[in-house]
Amino acid sequence: MTHNLYHGVFIWVALAFVIAEALYIALVRREAYDVRQTAASLGVAVGNALLRPVTGLVIMTVFPFVAQFAPWHLSMRDPWVWIAGFLGFECLYYWMHRFSHTIRWMWVSHAVHHSANSFNLPAAMRLGWTGVLSCEWLAFLPMVLLGFSPLMVVILLSANLTYQFFLHTELSPKWGVLEQVLNTPAHHRIHHASNLQYLDRNFGGVLIVFDRWFGTFAEDDRSEPVVFGLTTPIRSYNPFVIALREWGRMWRDLKRSRSVTEAALTLFGRPK
Repeated sequence: MTHNLYHGVFIWVALAFVIAEALYIALVRREAYDVRQTAASLGVAVGNALLRPVTGLVIMTVFPFVAQFAPWHLSMRDPWVWIAGFLGFECLYYWMHRFSHTIRWMWVSHAVHHSANSFNLPAAMRLGWTGVLSCEWLAFLPMVLLGFSPLMVVILLSANLTYQFFLHTELSPKWGVLEQVLNTPAHHRIHHASNLQYLDRNFGGVLIVFDRWFGTFAEDDRSEPVVFGLTTPIRSYNPFVIALREWGRMWRDLKRSRSVTEAALTLFGRPK
């Protein structure tokens, strides 16, 4: 019940920020605002919201079951458990996000989030409809096996996604010294770029330190304008096309496979 209340409140807060950003761009900056792109993003968001209970059911069934096999159970009342949980979650989120860009089976769902050809708050709401099939949630099972409460993992995931919503804007100034530790709009802007030099960069959720440690960090080098969207852009504003195009492309490639090895690479190799 509390989670549903939080989700309901966040939706209204997010919509208020989306409207404020649109008005600022149109009335203060006097720049063109792509209303159709925003409508498409909201359409994808509605589909994601309708299917989210399926993912929630899977998580709240599998995670407690796996928790039974943890050698110990860490208390959510201990602040040090929360600190360790936050750092562990951020590390797992980094690798989950990185795999979502490098394993096609995961990419076909995650590509939806990168399909917007502009970088603004509505783009944050373009979340795939098939995450439960792409199995991103499996990345967080190690935390449960280490004794962290499934509820804590869900709370950390919700907080992570809430934070990242506000990163999807070009209106934010630089954050100064915080840019060294935190993921910021400037860092996440590069993550959404389709320029060759920026592909597969800045995978962090709240923290950017794992990108710095593992060599995937990049800043805007100002060598050329940043281009947003997929390397093969989606021109459609139809939410069903946006949500399912990459599944169709993968299926067509799979049908053309001439061996088991080629089929496996089509499904689990790098995205095409």
